[in-house]
Amino acid sequence: MMSFSKPLLRIGAAGLLLGPTACTQPLAEGKAAQFAEQRRQPLPDTSGYERRTPQDLNGIGKYYFGRQIAHVMGHEGAAWLDRSDRSAEEGTETLLRELQLKPTDVVADIGAGTGFFTFRISPLVPQGKVLAVDIQPEMLAALRATRDQERIGNVVPVRGTTSNPNLPAHGVDLVLIVDAYHEFDHPREMMRAIRHSLTPTGRVALVEYRAEDVSVPIKRIHKMSIAQVRRELAAVGLRLTDSVETLPQQHLLFFQQ
Repeated sequence: MMSFSKPLLRIGAAGLLLGPTACTQPLAEGKAAQFAEQRRQPLPDTSGYERRTPQDLNGIGKYYFGRQIAHVMGHEGAAWLDRSDRSAEEGTETLLRELQLKPTDVVADIGAGTGFFTFRISPLVPQGKVLAVDIQPEMLAALRATRDQERIGNVVPVRGTTSNPNLPAHGVDLVLIVDAYHEFDHPREMMRAIRHSLTPTGRVALVEYRAEDVSVPIKRIHKMSIAQVRRELAAVGLRLTDSVETLPQQHLLFFQQ
């Protein structure tokens, strides 16, 4: 899903704005201007990242705080997201109840796919709305078609990027991330952007298969432990406020600023 690339450092040549005399600018002055411009440019935050050979071929050659990031599931696997036994297998009704949503809440469903959670959350926030975020246009097209067919007025599809979900600043009451965080190519950047989207009392609900439970029939790279999640989100200023372990196979972890 997500490719890793470093932003190019753009060095402004201030002399170009000064007309023909800029060609005679002394070398020392030119260097000083370049260095000043470099200092003004934000450098990429590489904290916690490491590049090395994949230990698991189901992951990419990028690690975050020692955890290998998994390959994302493409839109070709959309049918698996809407499988008939998913709700019973994952305890979806329990999860929705544990979210404790208010009718006026603005909810962001990150990695919404075709809308499995989006359309279950929508009737729970009749005076609010659901921002259905995905980076794959094919997923959003399917979600939009369902929304229009069912005439659901409070679902808003949002095209995100691999490092930014494009949410409104300080405008989201709950951010839901189900089995997607471990596939983020840029988890640090994504979670910083998500934190910026939260209202003062906003929450992040993170759902991941339990790495601590060997009986959960999911590949290890697609599981996460509470300790690992807590470490990664603490790095962007989010603290664990609650851990719900009533789902059949997954952690439900709540974080706030």
